[in-house]
Amino acid sequence: MKVMLRQNAAGHLVVYVAKKDLEEEVVKEVETETEKIYTLANGWELAIASEEIPAAFPKTVEARRVA
Repeated sequence: MKVMLRQNAAGHLVVYVAKKDLEEEVVKEVETETEKIYTLANGWELAIASEEIPAAFPKTVEARRVA
């Protein structure tokens, strides 16, 4: 699914999922060799491939829901 990553006014990473009209703050990040797993405030876990992680925000990337 396509998600948009951006930083809010407080400097925290926020994920917006347009298909679900969902915007949640990232509360935890875990990095593996091939991807980064973001845990959102609502409990969702989204995996994003390491090569898609943007250097600057906002950026739309492809993610998959882990949990």
